[in-house]
Amino acid sequence: MGQTIHVLRHGEVENPNKILYGRQSGWHLSERGREMAEVVADWTKQFNLGAIHASPLERAQETAEPIAQRHGLKIETDPRLIEAANIFEGKKFELGSGVLKHPASWWHLRNPWKPSWGEPYEEQINRMLAAIFHARDKAEGKDALVVSHQLPIWILRSAIENRNLLHDPRKRICTLASVTSVHLDDEGVVSAISYNEPAKHLLPDKKI
Repeated sequence: MGQTIHVLRHGEVENPNKILYGRQSGWHLSERGREMAEVVADWTKQFNLGAIHASPLERAQETAEPIAQRHGLKIETDPRLIEAANIFEGKKFELGSGVLKHPASWWHLRNPWKPSWGEPYEEQINRMLAAIFHARDKAEGKDALVVSHQLPIWILRSAIENRNLLHDPRKRICTLASVTSVHLDDEGVVSAISYNEPAKHLLPDKKI
């Protein structure tokens, strides 16, 4: 019987100044983000989960907590699920008002195929694949759920679906608290991808 690994993006973060928090610690879910986590937890009750893994960052751990409670499981922290490294981490990253208005920053944007401003896409793909298959093994025949971050999730999906890794970040199909599910056949080979937004009604007007 095939298995499914549900790859969940964390909920909304309290970030009024629009800082690119990246791998920084200390960033927690907002009130709405906690509500998103509860909604997703209820949505997952339809599945028989055998493992719940999460990025070590607080926003991912806090998103996983109500899901683990619903299923009576402990969260396993997997550093391979962490956010992608980014040279602009900790800075305000908006056109016209953030770090991009400084010419010294433009050098870091020279190669969008790698990308030159952060963790190579190939490294993200390799660690995310390792993480989801580790969760698959830990689930012992049941489904698994992992909590990660938008860019690694989107790059993982793009690799599986043979999409171009070079992309417009505004067009990623990976909203807050969305679930990208990787379905495996009886031989453990990826057979399909599905996508759900259980907390769509809670999304802010502007995607984060």
